[in-house]
Amino acid sequence: MRYVNFETENLIVPDEFFMAEALKEASQALKSDEVPIGAVVVFNGRIIGRGHNLTETLNDVTAHAEMQALTAAANYTGGKYLKNCTLYVTLEPCVMCAGASYWTQISRIVYGASDMQKGFSNIKQRIVHPRTEIVHGVKALECGKLVKDFFYTKRNKS
Repeated sequence: MRYVNFETENLIVPDEFFMAEALKEASQALKSDEVPIGAVVVFNGRIIGRGHNLTETLNDVTAHAEMQALTAAANYTGGKYLKNCTLYVTLEPCVMCAGASYWTQISRIVYGASDMQKGFSNIKQRIVHPRTEIVHGVKALECGKLVKDFFYTKRNKS
């Protein structure tokens, strides 16, 4: 695992840096013909969990990028709570993934592109933990383009 000290490397913006890491995970999903969504969980400037969509590969509707990253982070910490951690994900989490993040008590969720159809922010009741900070729009164009291009290609295959 790579550790970055953002205090001494002040030209690096942490949210952008870690979203770029989530985009690398999304690229792994794309290589497997999965919906290209990636996620990483960060604690103290260190990635402790990574994940990308594996729903087709595992034939499992719950194998979303966030679920993979949250599980990996919990395994790393040896506990189910991810307080003081940040989840970076390329697309706004769905209701299932937001609900899972609630139970981890994760401190922050940072996502790139919004999901106007299936994203958790469309739900009227709060489904993320009340103390979880939500940041959206980090590398949104890049994150959104990856997903849009994937579905455009799928729809227009001959």
